[in-house]
Amino acid sequence: MDFSIKVDPKSWQTYISVRHKGRGLLINPFTNKGTAFTARERDELDLHGLLPPAICTIEQQMERTYENYRSKPTELEKFIYLTSLNDRNETLFFRLLYEHMDEMMPIVYTPTVGEACQKFSHIYRRGRGLYISYKQRHNIEKILGNFCGHSVSVIVVTDGERILGLGDQGAGGMAIPIGKLCLYTLCGGVSPYGTLPVMLDVGTDNEDKLRDPLYLGLRQNRIRGDEYQAFVDKFVHAVRKVCPNVLLQWEDFLKGNAINQLNRFKDALCTFNDDIQGTAGVVLAGIYSALRITGQDMRDVRVLIVGAGAASHGIAGLIVSALQEEGLSLKQAQKRIWMVDTKGLVTKVRTGLETFKDTYARDIDEIATYECRDRSSITLQEAIANSKPTVLLGTSATTGVFSKSVVDAMAKLNERPIIFPLSNPTSKSECKPDDVIRWSEGRAIVATGSPFPPAEYNGRRYRIGQCNNAFVFPGMGLSVIVGRIGLVTDGMFLVAAKALAEKVTARDIEQCAVYPEIRRIRECSHAVACAVIKQAVGEGHADMEILIKLEETVERAMWFPEYLPIRYEA
Repeated sequence: MDFSIKVDPKSWQTYISVRHKGRGLLINPFTNKGTAFTARERDELDLHGLLPPAICTIEQQMERTYENYRSKPTELEKFIYLTSLNDRNETLFFRLLYEHMDEMMPIVYTPTVGEACQKFSHIYRRGRGLYISYKQRHNIEKILGNFCGHSVSVIVVTDGERILGLGDQGAGGMAIPIGKLCLYTLCGGVSPYGTLPVMLDVGTDNEDKLRDPLYLGLRQNRIRGDEYQAFVDKFVHAVRKVCPNVLLQWEDFLKGNAINQLNRFKDALCTFNDDIQGTAGVVLAGIYSALRITGQDMRDVRVLIVGAGAASHGIAGLIVSALQEEGLSLKQAQKRIWMVDTKGLVTKVRTGLETFKDTYARDIDEIATYECRDRSSITLQEAIANSKPTVLLGTSATTGVFSKSVVDAMAKLNERPIIFPLSNPTSKSECKPDDVIRWSEGRAIVATGSPFPPAEYNGRRYRIGQCNNAFVFPGMGLSVIVGRIGLVTDGMFLVAAKALAEKVTARDIEQCAVYPEIRRIRECSHAVACAVIKQAVGEGHADMEILIKLEETVERAMWFPEYLPIRYEA
């Protein structure tokens, strides 16, 4: 990278030091200011003639770019426009997003990013991040070194097999790490200079992609088994060698691979899986907040999860930890979790259960007391009637699975049923929140994975809190960087959930919203980061000195999108 961030020892002014002049500064999105280059900078950096004569402020540039953004007729066109802006001017891109966060977060990430993944090969404009194909498995260290050679603080990696609720998108899955890292910066203040999205391309089993003449990925079926794992192992080995202090986040891997990679590497390097642990943290925070409305304690919680993928694995595990903290034994806590998958309630009647499902499978003696038609295939409604849950969570990616009869059953059991349809994108949500509120006569407490507009019922307005992982993972990344944390643990996600829940205000609760408004997300990330650093110190994964003026240290470390002066220093 041909620039560095420095501080003038005399004025204490932060500035960008560059070693080249002229057009190259306009091509690099990190140094490009466009029409905002000052007269001094245009003189010193040989930019005269390369720009129109007018010198604009960043506010004027935002007015122009926002006008162009609003002119785009579809969400995908808006996504393409913002991506192009990011490719040419990093600072202006993030400033525009910051000023229009509510409007643009659903464009740069879920739900629009799902369509972007599906059409990735057709809307591709410019490379960002690294694509490492299976055929390049012997050169991974060299490929990592090709990333400008500067210090990388966060890597988000995917193999594109389980993108949101859309399944295998092959190389198109790269839009997810790119979008995720955008949120690290926007929501958590993690500097974009040190973020790296990575696509591990092992092929795709999506026949539509393989038949598409414009598909940009490795044109073969997926590598699996020992060969797949050896490839991932080589990637991790290369990361540890080339970027030894990096935070490595796994994203949108198939359930078995996601759980396996996390278990394989969580004690070997600083790593976590947002689909498993980040989702768990933000869901638990929503439950904590919902209990303020119901007036119940965490010890009262009984949770039924519909869907048994990586997300449910993480959610169940963290809820169990929260219940143990309340004094329940491990076995007692696990018995507070019920799971329903495509075959019905998960029970010990089945053979060959995955370890994760077996942990929460209901005993044969228990289901012998259930009222149901077929104990080998207990339906969702039967599971609700017999387990009497206080919380219903959806991670199934099955539209409409939370039907009126399901909501009626929850409302019959609970004065204030807690119902979270969490699947992304919007088209995969288990139900529409306004339906849940109407069917429950305004009693249900609802949060969703994708953004939804407020619901109206009986003259009352209900703000639908978004159970958005961006409330947790950017703060987690910020904490690792600022606190120089060596390992990420489950205990850190438990305190992150509590820190987020504490940011839910009385006004939020009055609106029946169990999450803060998105525009307060950087405030939430700051709180999460401070809580996680304190936990890391307590666990011995960070030095105690970081606790001195911790809140100020974290605040100063949060990158904000504003133009810095640029100086030529050969």
